[in-house]
Amino acid sequence: MAVETTDTLVVGAGQSGIAMSEHLSALKIPHIVLERSRIAENWSSMRWDSLVANGPAWHDRFPNLTFEDVHPDAFPAKDRVARYFNDYAAMIKAPIRTGVEVRRVKHNQGRPGYTVTTSDGVYEARRVVAATGPFQVPSFPDIVPAEAEVDQLHSSTYKNPGQLADGAVLVVGCGASGSQIAEELCKAGRDVYLSVGEHYRPPRAYRQRDYCWWLGALGLWDEVKSKRKKRHVAFAVSGYEGGRTVDFRRLAHLGVTLVGVTRDYADGTLHFADDLVRNIAEGDEAYFDVLRDADAYIARKGLDLPPEPEAWQRYEDPDCLKQPILSLDLKTSGIRTILWATGFKYDFSWLDVDAFDEQGLPLHKRGVSAENGIYFLGLPDLTNRASAFIYGCWQDAKHIADHIVIQRNYDAYTRA
Repeated sequence: MAVETTDTLVVGAGQSGIAMSEHLSALKIPHIVLERSRIAENWSSMRWDSLVANGPAWHDRFPNLTFEDVHPDAFPAKDRVARYFNDYAAMIKAPIRTGVEVRRVKHNQGRPGYTVTTSDGVYEARRVVAATGPFQVPSFPDIVPAEAEVDQLHSSTYKNPGQLADGAVLVVGCGASGSQIAEELCKAGRDVYLSVGEHYRPPRAYRQRDYCWWLGALGLWDEVKSKRKKRHVAFAVSGYEGGRTVDFRRLAHLGVTLVGVTRDYADGTLHFADDLVRNIAEGDEAYFDVLRDADAYIARKGLDLPPEPEAWQRYEDPDCLKQPILSLDLKTSGIRTILWATGFKYDFSWLDVDAFDEQGLPLHKRGVSAENGIYFLGLPDLTNRASAFIYGCWQDAKHIADHIVIQRNYDAYTRA
């Protein structure tokens, strides 16, 4: 069987793989991008129908292409984002091969580089970039058994309210996905319960500036002086319906019943932790911290941005917050569906390399792994909080490409 060789093999043709290809091409580094499905497949198929980008069009993009048919302050729909990446890949002439699944990457013995086994044959590369992103395998907590009399699905397979069985819905998870889906279901006439855990809840916009702008102005993208944040806390911000601050009290007044963390299940009854009040209070604290810091910044810089007193107002506490529900009988409450908006976990089983810790998590610094020649791109907090956004992914890819240039220089060295 013929073996194709290249300097750098990039696995994945989503935003990370495309960004990586642009920087490698600019540095004239031979490379191939392999994608098991289509370009930007996650945006096309692993999202619900009404999803939009979490950042406005002026910001959440790569530097060299704008969303020419989307208002800069609007939030592009998921299909438009997918088309953006297809257009970008065509613009930079990225060497992408779709429909090719990478099955194993293993270090060569007695010679440099890696052998990459795929559904389309064998490749050899001096370097491999895992650009498969954070949305790899849906993560379900082991709480409700499969045989329970309730439908269970992950947010990655949710499309619209008509997809679900009649009856009430419990949405578990209060990040961007859970909060948006809960509101959509409520507006569709469903009885909705939303399980709210720890979360970070910033304002969508304040004093005529989007939160993405405030992250830059306040130095929060780079986290130089930001408060230490908790890991794996839901990020409750969205561009839903033109962009609106996620406010759980507002959702409750719309008709969504808030409950605490979904703790366990027994004999047809769900039990919730007594932490709803604390979780909401901590989310409020994060929200008002941003407002205070923004006001201080405006005063210090003398900016002409009008006050927004309504941003400081809070909805009255709903009954479900005054007297939290600690258990729900599925039949009595009419819950027919549990929708798990509980995120994803990694699957790097195809990477047979020494680049992981005892828990199987990537060992890296800014995407440069513990094993020479292996790189990771597109992971949350790869460099900082910007890494989770399209804007930050492009910057991370540039750093990795520059590192590859340095390694190529080492490879090419011969003593004079």
